[in-house]
Amino acid sequence: MDTPRKVEHQQTDRGYVPVYATGVVEQPWASYSKTDHEVWDTLYKRQRELLPARACREFMAGVERFGLGDGGIPRFSEINKVLGKATGWELVAVEGLLPDEVFFDHLANRRFPVSWWIRKPDQLDYLSEPDLFHDLFGHVPLLLNPVFADYMQAYGRGGMKAFAIGPDALMNLTRLYWYTVEFGLINTAEGMRIYGAGIVSSKGESIYSLDSPSPNRIGFGLERVMSTRYRIDTYQQTYFVIDSFEQLFEATHPDFTPIYAKLKAEPAHAAGDVLDGDRVFTRGDRVGWATNADT
Repeated sequence: MDTPRKVEHQQTDRGYVPVYATGVVEQPWASYSKTDHEVWDTLYKRQRELLPARACREFMAGVERFGLGDGGIPRFSEINKVLGKATGWELVAVEGLLPDEVFFDHLANRRFPVSWWIRKPDQLDYLSEPDLFHDLFGHVPLLLNPVFADYMQAYGRGGMKAFAIGPDALMNLTRLYWYTVEFGLINTAEGMRIYGAGIVSSKGESIYSLDSPSPNRIGFGLERVMSTRYRIDTYQQTYFVIDSFEQLFEATHPDFTPIYAKLKAEPAHAAGDVLDGDRVFTRGDRVGWATNADT
């Protein structure tokens, strides 16, 4: 089997430019090098040691159930045996970042795209696009949770509708994904915990998101999240905190069309704003915040 392409962002004098893949490929497991497997093991070991008192128990249970630390890069086919039986989801291997419409279609049909390739040893702490470790370790364990699995499918269906409505609606929905699936926190009986994939796959942000006095930690509100810009180049200035995965799923029940219309007529909030009506867990001290524009 030929090795699929590795589609990465391009570095220019103005920063990284996204490059998109489209198709589904076979995971070329036999072509992974010793270094590739060592990178997975290194990343897994340090996150597995760091996360037990930080990540939510649903995430940690998923990590153990999949056996992600059995040694080397997992085979997607083995993951799918467990995942399909549990919640009807499956992994599909892709060459890189997908266009929005393609990504939404996968989610709407309970398929989660995972980049087949893994970062290099000198990229352990930062990569500008999602690789195999971020996609698999960060996202897939929670797909074993039935409520979160349903939320992800509902998000995909909502994405197809937002794509048809237009770019403003799509941006509102992208913010929801960013602040929940990628960078969400959850308030539990054991204390505040991480569930967002962008945090659990990052050593630095796993520490920063819970321990740093810098960011805001604010209670989740659907319209509040959808109207808040975010940072793609630094740790987050604000984290939104859910009370349960049921709360997250129930937020997807309404028709978002009137919400998109309402938000289009209102200015977006800066990433670091704290509003009068917010349920504030922590008001950040703003130390170290970037001052350039949010996304």
